[in-house]
Amino acid sequence: MSATKQGGSNFVVIAALAANLGIAVAKFVAAAFTGSSSMLTEGFHSVVDSFNQVLLLYGQHRGKRPPDEAHPFGYGRELYFWSFVVAILIFGVGAGVSIYEGWEHYKHPEPLRDPLVNYIVLGVSFALEGGSWFFAIREFAAANRGVNWWKAVRRSKDPAGFIVLFEDSAAIGGLIVAGAGVFLSHAYGDPRIDGIASIVIGVLLGVVAALLAREAKGLLIGEGADPEIVAKVHAIVDRRPQITAVNHVRSIHTAPESIFLAISADFEDSLTMGEAELLIEDIETELKAAEPKLSSIYIRPERKEDAARLPAAPTD
Repeated sequence: MSATKQGGSNFVVIAALAANLGIAVAKFVAAAFTGSSSMLTEGFHSVVDSFNQVLLLYGQHRGKRPPDEAHPFGYGRELYFWSFVVAILIFGVGAGVSIYEGWEHYKHPEPLRDPLVNYIVLGVSFALEGGSWFFAIREFAAANRGVNWWKAVRRSKDPAGFIVLFEDSAAIGGLIVAGAGVFLSHAYGDPRIDGIASIVIGVLLGVVAALLAREAKGLLIGEGADPEIVAKVHAIVDRRPQITAVNHVRSIHTAPESIFLAISADFEDSLTMGEAELLIEDIETELKAAEPKLSSIYIRPERKEDAARLPAAPTD
């Protein structure tokens, strides 16, 4: 991963971690004083988010280890594994605890107490979460200028940035729901509304977790490089007069900023083995100069009629 992107990604994760640790303590204190189910749920939400950020930092650290005999293409995809674990934790712990606590509070509501502490904590939490969200938005927008945000998430190979963005967005949504739950509970004198707010927060977390799991799963299985990079590679190889056809260009991200590339090309029959070797070395040099993300390149001479074709990708 480039130093700039790595530093930006780390900053976003660390900022989110610092905000969530402080918010979690404040929410638990507020829940203890007021008996609010939605505040207790929000406290668990912040603890899960904090743990998730620790896992992302751990994944980034582990992913920077150099290649060795056991992992000749490096450990970059370990970040993808921990990103998938984060998505599962949000769903299983964050959403599960929120829905359970909400249902318990709905069935066995506690007497209403002075909500002032809740409102103070919610206000402070919103300011801290908003700051973390702002940094996540700024970094993500800077890395994806001119690209639709949802499309940018689908094409992103660095899960740390968009996971924090999704988490912070869910956190802000959860704070709004929790605040509405506290207000409506007192406005209508019905503490069960606070329990309903917790259930809504749980559903919100479940939706976010499902989206993150979908994206992390694709990265973990192995996603190809951006179509623009593949097209650039194809054009560079195809313009060589000694290449009669580019059969296919296949790629896979071994880390957010590292791509393994396999090219099948039909060489002119008149080329000698030595000439083909020099041509391949020259093409590899040009490709790495044109696209620094290409960490490993393999070019295979293959007759066009013998090259295997891949089916179109499913539209899931």
